[in-house]
Amino acid sequence: MSCIHLYCGDGKGKTTAALGLGLRMCGSGGRVLLAQFLKSSSSSELSALSRLGGFDVLEGPQTVKFTFQMTEDEKREAAAFWTDFFRRAAGEAVRGRYDLLLLDELIGAVSLGMVPEEEVVRFLRTRPTNLETVLTGRDPSPALTELASYVSEIRAVKHPYTEGLAARRGVEF
Repeated sequence: MSCIHLYCGDGKGKTTAALGLGLRMCGSGGRVLLAQFLKSSSSSELSALSRLGGFDVLEGPQTVKFTFQMTEDEKREAAAFWTDFFRRAAGEAVRGRYDLLLLDELIGAVSLGMVPEEEVVRFLRTRPTNLETVLTGRDPSPALTELASYVSEIRAVKHPYTEGLAARRGVEF
């Protein structure tokens, strides 16, 4: 039986935890698919993952705007893109090639209205029985939390961003 994992909270490390599970699955001979939502494809971990056999990455956009910087038209375009992106990731996973599906920041995409929650819930309920699935992001809905077998909350106690230190390549991205 496969499980659904939620790595959530306001702390740093949700993506890192998901990728760690991906490395463990890959190291055991399993196949992994990563789809990152609301992020550009320039994040440093992607260059390392591209060198691993059995760890595939669904290519996202080169640049991504924060939703608070978008016009209403841009938000509609972004929602159409991310919904299609989710459907592509789900479709790849359903074809049975993967043992683990990492949906990084999908929780945020759902809460921002970029991906319909009903589609995500339907997919999670009907996914292949052998597909371990991870969702990351802040504030999962009650529906997502209820479906999960694991819910791990990562809480920020202290972070240098609050002191004005910008995100650093190789550490935060």
